[in-house]
Amino acid sequence: MKIALGSDHAGYPLKEKIKEFLLRDGHEVMDFGALSEDSSHYPLFARDVALAVQRGEAERGILVCGTGIGMSIAANKFRGVRAALCVNEYMARMSRKHNDANILCLGDRVLGEELALSIVSVWLETPFEGGRHTVRIELIDKIEREGR
Repeated sequence: MKIALGSDHAGYPLKEKIKEFLLRDGHEVMDFGALSEDSSHYPLFARDVALAVQRGEAERGILVCGTGIGMSIAANKFRGVRAALCVNEYMARMSRKHNDANILCLGDRVLGEELALSIVSVWLETPFEGGRHTVRIELIDKIEREGR
């Protein structure tokens, strides 16, 4: 799977661990930065990853900042993006099964590495359930179009 990856300075250490994990697992990674722990602005990285997913350049995206909150807010501004902030495996599983989340947001300052990588693994392995949830995704898309 081709995955767009991005972080700000606060999420940089975890982003690098996630990148190693994804590459070991055989995924293709598009790394949009940050490239260090030097101060940076999370909305810029959220934009780049969201656009890659929106345009179909990446199948999914993963964003990391201090808490994951800012990244999820910024990424969800893009039509067709369903960014989910997940703090455990259950949320990751449900974000895929019921919401067809295409971007995973994580917080480096609130998750340990082991839990974060477990969340990533579950999120990547869980398919969208479809069925009644498809209707809900269509409703979200309709609301999104109305709001723009």
